[in-house]
Amino acid sequence: MKFLTIAIDGYSSCGKSTLAKEIANELNYVYVDSGAMYRAFTLHLMNRGILKDGAYITSQVIDELENTQIRFAFNTETQKSETYLNGVNVEKDIRSSLISKQVSPISAIKEVREKMVAIQQQMGIEGRVVMDGRDIGTVVFPKAEVKLFMTASNEIRAQRRLIELLEKGENVSLDDVKKSLAQRDHIDMTREIAPLRKAEDAIEIDNSELNRAEQLELALTIIQDKIQSLQSVK
Repeated sequence: MKFLTIAIDGYSSCGKSTLAKEIANELNYVYVDSGAMYRAFTLHLMNRGILKDGAYITSQVIDELENTQIRFAFNTETQKSETYLNGVNVEKDIRSSLISKQVSPISAIKEVREKMVAIQQQMGIEGRVVMDGRDIGTVVFPKAEVKLFMTASNEIRAQRRLIELLEKGENVSLDDVKKSLAQRDHIDMTREIAPLRKAEDAIEIDNSELNRAEQLELALTIIQDKIQSLQSVK
């Protein structure tokens, strides 16, 4: 059976990563969190003092691409794929609200996206990969056999994100989260390079009223239908 490339795009806090991980587990595919790559690079810039309080010099950001190595490794204890920045596990560090507030402007820089996209395409060259992000089906894998686009109501998204942050011990309010999501959506959808948009051949899943099991079942049905259609062509 031909191995598929599965691209999952959508807005922040729509459960893209959760769904992608569960699909990868079910199909024994490789999961790649493209957003984690941009978060890791943002963390690197902050650690180097190049990015501070949202301010940066673009030329310095571009220069740091040569000093940044990002990879994923499966943790047998947590049963999760984790992000490594220059050999250091930064999975927890890159999930903070501070990174969330500063990652979008950095990820909008042309040279940054080109570098990350090249790495992502290399990871998925043989298929059997599930990757989520904001431009996977439109830029990274425009020929992916399966493309999903995740959406949810703004209220639901904000509530989900708030729960995540509170569980991490961060002191934020629902209004803070709503403002942050709105700002990030605006940047993602209006950036000049690879803006967030639904690919023409993507199937939209609104999971506002779906639980994780229902969401996974729907996605697997879509994938199975695609497999059957490819087999029938042969």
